[in-house]
Amino acid sequence: MDGKPKLLDRLREQIRVRHYSIRTEAVYAKWVRDFIRFHKMRHPAEMGAPEVERFLSHLAVDMNVSASTQNQALAALLFLYKHVLAIELPWLGEVVRAKRPERLPVVLSREETQRLLACFDGEIALVAGLLYGSGMRLMEAMRLRVKDVDFGRNEIIVRDGKGMKDRVTLLPARLVEPLRQHLGWVKALHQRDLAEGFGEVYLPFALARKYPNAPKEWGWQYVFPAPNHSVDPRSGVKRRHHLDEKRVQRAFRAAVRATGIDKPATPHTLRHCFATHLLESGQDIRTVQELLGHADVKTTMIYTHVLNRGGLAVLSPLDRP
Repeated sequence: MDGKPKLLDRLREQIRVRHYSIRTEAVYAKWVRDFIRFHKMRHPAEMGAPEVERFLSHLAVDMNVSASTQNQALAALLFLYKHVLAIELPWLGEVVRAKRPERLPVVLSREETQRLLACFDGEIALVAGLLYGSGMRLMEAMRLRVKDVDFGRNEIIVRDGKGMKDRVTLLPARLVEPLRQHLGWVKALHQRDLAEGFGEVYLPFALARKYPNAPKEWGWQYVFPAPNHSVDPRSGVKRRHHLDEKRVQRAFRAAVRATGIDKPATPHTLRHCFATHLLESGQDIRTVQELLGHADVKTTMIYTHVLNRGGLAVLSPLDRP
């Protein structure tokens, strides 16, 4: 390596051409740097499948990383070789695979969920309510745009969810009025930004070039905007981004402690609760699959194992008359 970031620049260029998120860009660049350092600063073009296998095995054996972390590193290196270096790697058959644990999701009871939700107020209460009431993932809620909230149909359109798929989910009736009031405050904030020369919002997939006025339009604004402006690390433009998800995570940890819940619950737990409680109430699994955005019903079926009906929905012989 000559010390110039040419390879990483090319990597970032290919990532942005494919509209990957800035988080994916940062993670892929990190794994490429780690791969190069592991092999004593050799250029990846001088290496191939054996070096990739050794690096991935090192992660599993020496670093004891999880299966998902190892797969993330593999995805980054495959992207590098295929899209940046134009080198097709043969099948990696000698990799020591990190073992993927088969864990059931953490699910709160209905009573625990209500106790937890009662701990929040303001916009955090709205976010938590949406996570539980619609089954959205945390980042899907953070990136929610005003135009994708349909009060007339009590629906939310989730754009570019996991796997870059759109889906429709529920807008809980209990949140309609609080959300209307919240959007009134957000609109006033947006109008103030416009008056101060700001008011633009990030648009994906070069939409800002196709529709030059769209970044300032009300419908494209985030439902949960950040309290302050920040500089976009890619474009250098100063604007208001969406709310930092860490604020929700910190508030959630504090609420779990305050309620004395001894389960390792996170904001994502509310998505698990959404699915499980729907199934408990008799909702068919195909509908729950659609609301969650699962491509395969087998993914949704994991929630049938945590329903409040005993192990695998079987009545214990001790409980039979």
